Amino acid sequence: MSDLQRAFARAHLSRLPPEPPPPPPPPILDERDEDQDEVSAIPPESPNDSSSSASSTSSTGTIVPSPSRKLFERPRGSAKSRSSPLPWDDFFSQSLSFEQRTPSEVISHHAYLTPPTSTGPLIVTHHGAGSSGLSFAAFTNELLKLLPGAGVLSLDARGHGQTTTTTTSGGSAPTQDLSLSTLAEDLAFVVNAVKTQLKWSALPDIVLIGHSLGGAVVTEVAHERLLGNALLAYGVLDVVEGSAMDALSSMDTYLSTRPKSFPSLASGIEWHLKSRTIRNTTSARVSVPSLLVESKSKDLWTWRTDLGATKPFWEDWFVGLSKKFLESRGGKLLLLAGTDRLDKELMIGQMQGWYTLNTAQAHYVVSILTLTLVLTGKYQLQVFPDSGHFIQEDQPAKTAHVVADFYRRNDRSALVLPPKVDDLIKQGKLKPPAQK
Repeated sequence: MSDLQRAFARAHLSRLPPEPPPPPPPPILDERDEDQDEVSAIPPESPNDSSSSASSTSSTGTIVPSPSRKLFERPRGSAKSRSSPLPWDDFFSQSLSFEQRTPSEVISHHAYLTPPTSTGPLIVTHHGAGSSGLSFAAFTNELLKLLPGAGVLSLDARGHGQTTTTTTSGGSAPTQDLSLSTLAEDLAFVVNAVKTQLKWSALPDIVLIGHSLGGAVVTEVAHERLLGNALLAYGVLDVVEGSAMDALSSMDTYLSTRPKSFPSLASGIEWHLKSRTIRNTTSARVSVPSLLVESKSKDLWTWRTDLGATKPFWEDWFVGLSKKFLESRGGKLLLLAGTDRLDKELMIGQMQGWYTLNTAQAHYVVSILTLTLVLTGKYQLQVFPDSGHFIQEDQPAKTAHVVADFYRRNDRSALVLPPKVDDLIKQGKLKPPAQK
């Protein structure tokens, strides 16, 4: 440093106020009191809690080591809160059952519901194979924060959750009809049964959201127009025809490696979290108990749904899915855990687009300013690379944001049509085209 620089520094340092005395040392706390303060400062667990690697590592920079704190000690009470079941009514307002009779069987359809307001939409969700309607519980909690007037109907498919099938004589049904057409008709039946029970004069605007197998079901409902004009849009979560068909070959291996039973509900929840089958603690605590049933002969919890027995229907669920998804009427959403899941047909559909400007609008825009063309794909695509297969459970808040925005884009009541060309000419705002 030169003499000139030193002189300049002294001159400026001399103008600074004197340094305040150091603060007194902090009082020495009893270690038990400090641990209690640390525990009481932890906020209540959020429904959007995630145990994914991305979220767990993002806060490591805030740790300040302290000699008196046992940083690597197992947190007190955390094991119980991490694996204790949560009740369904923390997430939905009603639990409903609807009986459907056929010549050979009686189906007791079960669903969870939070009704919409008089003007709100109804979001209808359908879970994947082996899961239940509670796989959308944490998602529902987040969605209703964003769309307070909306309702959510989350059903249990045949052979899943609390939906049961018996013979007309009262015995257990020897086999379950889980064909795609039957599951789609079941969804339409439940929606219309809710309409009857709540005495709606007409169905509200409906958005269908399906995960995995549920994605194939909601696409079938849209393709067959089983809900008529009430269907506004539909979304598919982490399933496309190509990758689904490829994955079927490894399903038997997966089923043979997962546990056959658990000693308790808590251990079942822990397995789903430790294996990262579900990466969100809150969602696992509410959804996993519905996947298990207590054995009558032993103190064990076994799988409620025998996925191996559904094998005859696997191909039927997914063959033709991509084509039906692209061709069906209504807004379309595809939410994936990775772009590698896209098959050829969906990649072409995403790259193709259409111009959303008709002739009259174009004539008006050209006359006023310039022609603007809006180019969009045939469906909305969203990718959550940090999520596992159970997107709505791993990332309930993010999924809810995407679905809420998806609904707003397709909301009929929010559509504002451009003025008619004839009206603009009458008002003198637009010159009539020159006569030939």
